[in-house]
Amino acid sequence: MAGKAAEERGLPKGATPQDTSGLQDRLFSSESDNSLYFTYSGQPNTLEVRDLNYQVDLASQVPWFEQLAQFKMPWTSPSCQNSCELGIQNLSFKVRSGQMLAIIGSSGILILDEPTSGLDSFTAHNLVKTLSRLAKGNRLVLISLHQPRSDIFRLFDLVLLMTSGTPIYLGAAQHMVQYFTAIGYPCPRYSNPADFYVDLTSIDRRSREQELATREKAQSLAALFLEKVRDLDDFLWKAETKDLDEDTCVESVTPLDTNCLPSPTKMPGAVQQFTTLIRRQISNDFRDLPTLLIHGAEACLMSMTIGFLYFGHGSIQLSFMDTAALLFMIGALIPFNVILDVISKCYSERAMLYYELEDGLYTTGPYFFAKILGELPEHCAYIIIYGMPTYWLANLRPGLQPFLLHFLLVWLVVFCCRIMALAAAALLPTFHMASFFSNALYNSFYLAGGFMINLSSLWTVPAWISKVSFLRWCFEGLMKIQFSRRTYKMPLGNLTIAVSGDKILSVMELDSYPLYAIYLIVIGLSGGFMVLYYVSLRFIKQKPSQDW
Repeated sequence: MAGKAAEERGLPKGATPQDTSGLQDRLFSSESDNSLYFTYSGQPNTLEVRDLNYQVDLASQVPWFEQLAQFKMPWTSPSCQNSCELGIQNLSFKVRSGQMLAIIGSSGILILDEPTSGLDSFTAHNLVKTLSRLAKGNRLVLISLHQPRSDIFRLFDLVLLMTSGTPIYLGAAQHMVQYFTAIGYPCPRYSNPADFYVDLTSIDRRSREQELATREKAQSLAALFLEKVRDLDDFLWKAETKDLDEDTCVESVTPLDTNCLPSPTKMPGAVQQFTTLIRRQISNDFRDLPTLLIHGAEACLMSMTIGFLYFGHGSIQLSFMDTAALLFMIGALIPFNVILDVISKCYSERAMLYYELEDGLYTTGPYFFAKILGELPEHCAYIIIYGMPTYWLANLRPGLQPFLLHFLLVWLVVFCCRIMALAAAALLPTFHMASFFSNALYNSFYLAGGFMINLSSLWTVPAWISKVSFLRWCFEGLMKIQFSRRTYKMPLGNLTIAVSGDKILSVMELDSYPLYAIYLIVIGLSGGFMVLYYVSLRFIKQKPSQDW
């Protein structure tokens, strides 16, 4: 009779629940590849949760515009009794460094939420295998999976099976089958325990009657489990020693002896971190060759368009206002394109940056310098493509020295704008906030740049803005390079009057500082944005936008 009952429950003929423990222990034997990667160098950690309850107000998750579309007032909300759903109920567990806890169950199963979703079986297995190695490297790993396949299930140290936020089982993965067998729910032979027990504890909502029946069964299983672990300190169900097979290959999960942990590897020095990061930065930039080519074509097209607009005058000088407009446009157009490009690139890297900083793979300083210096190759190529054609096509001041001074100032101003965009991306949590802030700041600098309105006509607030506007200093510097110590011919009716370029600068209030001081001011503004960028990286969590 016992053999027949066991066979009906999915066990081999003549086997008892205790006889299956040896089989399942052998299934959970450690793999031959015991290499550890990314060993955590800090102290072992213990995560303990006691009597955790959490409810979600579903009404608060509906955006205000959707509420209006449903003819509901956004400022009125239904009572929590009607709109709140219990997400977690009476959850208690303890997990230590060196262990990987898998949270399984029906969709909803928290931390590392379904990392294998969308992956093929081979990649998913390798991902969980890597996470298992991370756990054995003195890290604490929690993942939630929706019905993991059997070879992935064997990699888990601990399993938390939940339904409707209530724990049904918490203990060693290798003992889960034995636990449910003991309470009358054996896993059929050749079935995946994760699949079988997730299905067993899921709520069937196809009809009211089935939902009530399955919910009642889940609640009884939860109450039974809580009763079994009520007096245990770590809330883990453990099989009795007498019930385990003598030939078991894996010991039951016990508190980790920190003295047996592998000695933590020494973290690479700052120089090694910097060289690795800058190599990765430059490699990533040049790997995306289509984007680089698009940026180069954009700079070339913009340069040629501006240059041909002012082309064809030969030895005849452009009018003063035409030249001033050209110089202001040269300094103002290119930084605007740089802002959105830099911010979008930063937010595409933000999730990776956040987790790598949190994991201690490198520190803020090396990343800061690698990010700034890694931008230089693309930056230099961009300025060369943009600056050279315009200068010669528009027949600006001839000579090597004026050209080099012109090119250097444009290089510094665009670099300053690039650092401003980096600081905004690190300072603000979302792409939209950072782009809005940067564009607002840029437009303020643009309007107070000295071309739209004379600097002497500005009232107090825009006058102060103009002092920190890199576009103002770019315009003033380019005007000095073009007009300083040079006589300019201006038409006045039928007459042509020779006017000193220095006089023109004086009238426009663009001679307040010597040329070398303008370069130093732009360098100082860049340094200020660098400090803001470093402080933001150092003290603001670089969470990806979806985590805020």
